[in-house]
Amino acid sequence: MNLFRHRPLGVSALVLLITAGGCSSADDSASAAVPSPGAKAAQLCRSLDKVLPSKVDGESRHDPEPASALTAGWGGPEIILRCGVTRPPKMIDPEVADGADPDAVAGGVNGVDWLMEKRDGGGNRFTTASRSAYVEVTVPESADNSSVLIDLAPAIKKAIPEGIAD
Repeated sequence: MNLFRHRPLGVSALVLLITAGGCSSADDSASAAVPSPGAKAAQLCRSLDKVLPSKVDGESRHDPEPASALTAGWGGPEIILRCGVTRPPKMIDPEVADGADPDAVAGGVNGVDWLMEKRDGGGNRFTTASRSAYVEVTVPESADNSSVLIDLAPAIKKAIPEGIAD
């Protein structure tokens, strides 16, 4: 399966970049910074929390601290989801893309578009694109990126409508 595929971008679509980023991996005492989205995104995130799967990539749900409807975790937690994050700097609007990275691609998995950033020390950070709220998922090197994104896609499509986040 090809995780990312090239396809034409619409006017409201975002250019997705595969870039290098940095961060360390989560452990059994994982914590996740709780985002502070606006009211509309917060409501969408609460809706997402209600429909998230109990297992992702075969791992059971085990949420990070502090407990919040805006964060979720699976596997200890090693896979961390944060809903209502700010737009990543690497995600740019095509109308202001002068000088954009020539390797920019539109990446989608089961109807959900993602920005993928490599993390120092292994693993990836994925952030939804073309949705009314940004959802960030950090995935350790040991996890199957495709499986994680496939498992999360139905919930994201159900709770976070297509559009551009504020």
